[in-house]
Amino acid sequence: MTCKEVIKYLEDWAPKEIAWQNDNVGVQIGNTNRKVTSILLSLELTADVANQAIKKKCNLIITHHPLIFHPIKKLDFTKDPNAQLIEKLIKNEITLYSAHTNLDFTKHGVSFQLAKKLGLKNITFLKNQKSNQYKLSVFIPAKHVEKVAAALFNAGGGIIGEYSSCSFRSEGEGTFKGSSISNPTIGIKGKYENIKEIKFEVLVDSWKLNDVLSALKAAHPYEEPAYDIYPLENYNVNYGAGAIGNFEKSLSPAETLAMVSKKLGAKNLRYIHGSTNRIKKVAVCGGSGSDLIDNAISSGADALVTADIKYHSFHSAKNKILLIDAGHYETEIHVIDEMQRRLSKLVKEKSNIKILKFSGNTNPINIYNKKRSHVN
Repeated sequence: MTCKEVIKYLEDWAPKEIAWQNDNVGVQIGNTNRKVTSILLSLELTADVANQAIKKKCNLIITHHPLIFHPIKKLDFTKDPNAQLIEKLIKNEITLYSAHTNLDFTKHGVSFQLAKKLGLKNITFLKNQKSNQYKLSVFIPAKHVEKVAAALFNAGGGIIGEYSSCSFRSEGEGTFKGSSISNPTIGIKGKYENIKEIKFEVLVDSWKLNDVLSALKAAHPYEEPAYDIYPLENYNVNYGAGAIGNFEKSLSPAETLAMVSKKLGAKNLRYIHGSTNRIKKVAVCGGSGSDLIDNAISSGADALVTADIKYHSFHSAKNKILLIDAGHYETEIHVIDEMQRRLSKLVKEKSNIKILKFSGNTNPINIYNKKRSHVN
């Protein structure tokens, strides 16, 4: 199994195209045609992570945070720690791949795993992505509909939430008259034809459109298939930011804070009180989620658990929602378990590839507690 095959599997789950437009997701360093020995998963790449990959004979490292975020102007291997990491990976023939905001915005990604860790039920996106889908309408002779439909579905069309192979079909009549150099599948060139057709409609994500159109043209019996493409303003139920769900039983704010601290291993919570003393509906966003505070409030959430909240954001949300800053690392690290689970399923019974998690902690932040006798 090659790195390219592993990456395709991940991107079927978390497509690069749903990432924030200024993000740098995908292959960071290395050769994707390389055969995978074993894989090391980590929230980010550090020297310790690279050394562990070398020790464990992992030649593919998959991280959430990209190592290379801004354009590289120079590589000084004597002074720049990032340049030294790049040199180490190249020398040891290790490929580095990062799934960042695409992993944030996909179903069962970062925020969904945070929600599950906190025990939320009936989890959905807090804010769905918008305007990244098309409706494809194509006119097909009735007896060829199933063949064309299968081709479009296999190419990625017709996915709505937890349902695949979604379409709408309506009967009608199609007319045409081929020119003297045409080669009609049905009818005779130069003769006006009137036949029964099915109007077949299907939703297509924007990044899948070219593949779906190629499948359409390959499967359709007509020399010149007729189809329409409509850009949509719909919210895409398959992708979005943050997540929201419910506790099975409501908790007090104090119970909620204690539970969040325990479940996430967060030693230091920053928070403000909301408008209620019973917490049932909870929004979450792994990592920096301050821009979703208004969405959480308008969605009726009693609490929002996220990270990197600014002082003035706390002020603006006071007495509106229990707002909890649980730490960037603490709210994102849980997605690594889901990545391991999925990749283990991919390689099962196919190879001896091991899917390993970095055994250390890449969180650069230390928490000072005056009750301790020393500083870590």
